[in-house]
Amino acid sequence: MAVLRLPSVLMHAEATACRAQLVQAMASLQDRVVLLDASDLQQFDSSALAVVLACRREALALGCSLRVEGLSEPLRELASLYGVLELLQA
Repeated sequence: MAVLRLPSVLMHAEATACRAQLVQAMASLQDRVVLLDASDLQQFDSSALAVVLACRREALALGCSLRVEGLSEPLRELASLYGVLELLQA
């Protein structure tokens, strides 16, 4: 299993670069299971959810499964508010 980590800060200004880095890393992996570790994430906005969902789409396109771990309670609440928490836990 490959492990990719979200940064400690993931706001709108960082989202495009972060997404590109994660998608590029996923494309180069040989593993079919990818763990996206969100435990370092401290400052975020809804852009963080967009990045995680983009990673999920990329994993599916590559025939991989994506597990997201380390979601803080505030991030879980934001995901629930947007109606995407189930997608992050799938």
